[in-house]
Amino acid sequence: MTTTAVIPIKQLVDAKQRLSGVLTSDERTRLFRAMVEDVLVAVEVCPLIDEILVVTSDDDVQELARGFGASVMSEPENPGLIPAVTAAAKRLSEALDSTLVFVPGDVPLITPEDLEVVLDGFGSSPAAEFTIVPASDLGGSNCVVCSPPDCIEFGFGEDSFRRHLRLAETRGIAPTVTRLPGIGLDVDTPEDLNELAQMLYESGQEKATFSYLLESGILERVCPDLLRLEA
Repeated sequence: MTTTAVIPIKQLVDAKQRLSGVLTSDERTRLFRAMVEDVLVAVEVCPLIDEILVVTSDDDVQELARGFGASVMSEPENPGLIPAVTAAAKRLSEALDSTLVFVPGDVPLITPEDLEVVLDGFGSSPAAEFTIVPASDLGGSNCVVCSPPDCIEFGFGEDSFRRHLRLAETRGIAPTVTRLPGIGLDVDTPEDLNELAQMLYESGQEKATFSYLLESGILERVCPDLLRLEA
């Protein structure tokens, strides 16, 4: 069984536009790059992941991904998360005994241990299997594991967690739901950024995202009370 982490990444430039009220375009680009790096570190270190496949057309992301030993696949002509993951699933399904692990690039709190929890024992059944880690608000799908890779139709977007459960059930697959705080927080809004900064500060983890937030002065802007307490 070969387990491949699939990480779709759109252009770094002007990423995370919903943060434009608190961050400049350059800050958003650099923050997103740091988050992607943290995700790549986690999947590279996880012993239950054999390969990494990054789906992107961004030259900087391609260079970053290859630095982690990842393979790179260009985004399909039809843009969007669903076409990107579907194309990756089609490619991986050509190999026997293959598992797809979708991980977004904006969950920097993810750890190798989180991924081990999700993947432990997965793929042991001859029948199709599907596991999902929802976003903290039970809206989005922050990690999806499929064996075989194309065992379900993907339904990313608003309320995708419940949609994926229904899509699995229509294929006769009993979905497994695993809730993990480290994977559950994806960063889209200023409120998410504030929560991320606090969780990174409290965890003490060595993360590229935390280093950037601290060195850039963003941490002081979004969570001034944390630094006051440290002083």
